[in-house]
Amino acid sequence: MLVRKLRLDRTWSQETLAEISGLSIRTIQRGERRERASLETRNAIVAAPEVDLANLTLETEMDVPTLTENEREALEYVRDIKGFYTHAIGYAVGVPLIVMGWYLSGAGHPWFIWPALGWGIGLASHGITVFEVFSPFSPDWERRQVEKRLTRRRG
Repeated sequence: MLVRKLRLDRTWSQETLAEISGLSIRTIQRGERRERASLETRNAIVAAPEVDLANLTLETEMDVPTLTENEREALEYVRDIKGFYTHAIGYAVGVPLIVMGWYLSGAGHPWFIWPALGWGIGLASHGITVFEVFSPFSPDWERRQVEKRLTRRRG
């Protein structure tokens, strides 16, 4: 069982699990984000009431198959959305900083337009990909391409 899944099944917050196990919240967060945990950390989590050592593993790449297909897809989608929002926040903070740099430099030509435009195009492309507004590469297209490659290699 994954640490996050264990915690949510028992309706524990990260703070609760940290308190029960005697670990810091940061350590619990690292364990849930697949960072390596020491043996002491694992033992502290296992020592928490209602936790069975046989069912507990920290989230690693090997543990991903224990998720159902729907859970894995949902997790991947949420991570994609998080990446897009992080990108959008970077744009919202970065462009005004670029404009401020242009203004403070006293440059006449508004050169900040070009990096803002390029970055904006990248952000729009990221959003289109994440939210699947327009997808020329459908699953059917992927299947046809794989079949085409396999046919070429056999012949």
